[in-house]
Amino acid sequence: MNGEPAKSFQDLIVWQKAHQFVLSIYRYSATFPKTEMYGLTLQLRRASVSVPANIAEGFKKRGNADKCRFMNIAQSSLEECRYYLILSKDLGYGDASPIMAQVEEVSKLLEAYYRSILTPGS
Repeated sequence: MNGEPAKSFQDLIVWQKAHQFVLSIYRYSATFPKTEMYGLTLQLRRASVSVPANIAEGFKKRGNADKCRFMNIAQSSLEECRYYLILSKDLGYGDASPIMAQVEEVSKLLEAYYRSILTPGS
């Protein structure tokens, strides 16, 4: 971006990282047992998609309070994913640690983006 304002949500690093997170979730959950198709697999995928979707939706909101609300929803969905990843690991569905690292990264970026919306020009 070179210091220029983002022209679309796709320019946002936080959205790019959140999108990569979703792709990782889809690959990871593809290995879950078929009995989880309408359970944990569906819940985890829906929650993960909610993260970049809310970043995208919030990007075009005009008021800062509205923008922040969508970033907060994205953060909440990310925390929901964190729990599902803990559960999937405890159920023996695979090692979620690489994806947990993505959760941490996206969480930090979301927090920074949220703060930048609250204090424009910083």
